[in-house]
Amino acid sequence: MEAPLDRMWERSRLSVRQRVERWRSKLFAVVQCAVAAGVAWWVAADLLDHDTPFFAPIAAVVCLGTSYGQRMRRVVEVTLGVAIGVLVADALVVWLGQGAWQLSLIVALAMSTALLLDAGVLFVTQAAVQSIIVATLLPGPGAAFTRWTDALIGGAVALVAAAIVPAAPLRRPREQAAAVARKIAELLRAASHVMLDGDTDVALDLLADARATDRMIRELQGAASEGMSVVTSSPFRARHREPLRRMAELVDPLDRSLRSTRVLVRQTAVAAYRRREVPTAYADLAADLALAVEGIADELAANRQPVAARDHVLEVGQATGLVERSSELQGDAILAQLRSIVVDLLLVTGMGQLEATDALPPPR
Repeated sequence: MEAPLDRMWERSRLSVRQRVERWRSKLFAVVQCAVAAGVAWWVAADLLDHDTPFFAPIAAVVCLGTSYGQRMRRVVEVTLGVAIGVLVADALVVWLGQGAWQLSLIVALAMSTALLLDAGVLFVTQAAVQSIIVATLLPGPGAAFTRWTDALIGGAVALVAAAIVPAAPLRRPREQAAAVARKIAELLRAASHVMLDGDTDVALDLLADARATDRMIRELQGAASEGMSVVTSSPFRARHREPLRRMAELVDPLDRSLRSTRVLVRQTAVAAYRRREVPTAYADLAADLALAVEGIADELAANRQPVAARDHVLEVGQATGLVERSSELQGDAILAQLRSIVVDLLLVTGMGQLEATDALPPPR
């Protein structure tokens, strides 16, 4: 009974730690949204004397959000969505009056207008929401126009706030890229151990671990996209554009390298399950390749393109053509997969596809 309770306690601790880390990573965005909401209200209520300008802070928070990506697009979509909703509802309320069927017609027309403009989801939603507000809550056309002005104020405040971003979104792509590389190295080293001892339980646990790595690639893709959005939207971060672009170009080869490593882990697990012997030389290759990938991770963590790690990867690639071939079909599959991983890693170091493929000698 103690073991399940211990596992539950450990999972609970990990969950709390992950949630705290998530909150800490978003703390700047939370503070930024809170300050922008207050500024938007102050501008609309105190400077322009709008009566309860609730949509100004709402627009500011919706435009900013807790993600640094696509902020400019959100500002445009919220502002134009409000404009469409206000325009349609304002015109039809004067003509048709208020009521249930009028409200349904107004929402349908507002959303249809936004969709015909090829708008995004946020644009369409804001058009619908604002048409409802104008049709049900606002007493007259003047108040509807004031609501649109509030949206403009919130969007303007969000635009100014969006230009102020911390360095964290610029660091996250290289940090996540390094984390992916270190995971590849960890899987390769663990696969090397399984090739040597053939422990089925360890092999199956390793396979489950490898299959859970899709999340890391999604996080890397999100970090790269968010980083590029930051340098695009913030004039203060423009100098980081080229390094971030080069880092973003590594997403696909890192994804391929991790996928190839998962296939290797699966083949290693199959060999262990079927009690197929894997040559010791193949285990040594996997361990050497793990060291080479750690060099790639170190370069990425230092915000450098991993060109310096290329020679080590090439050495492993050369060694794959010198080892004795296995008498087992499963062993041949493992060697072929090791060679595939080498090619993928050479792409990470900046080599082209054909150049990386030609760099490997034919197997013996």
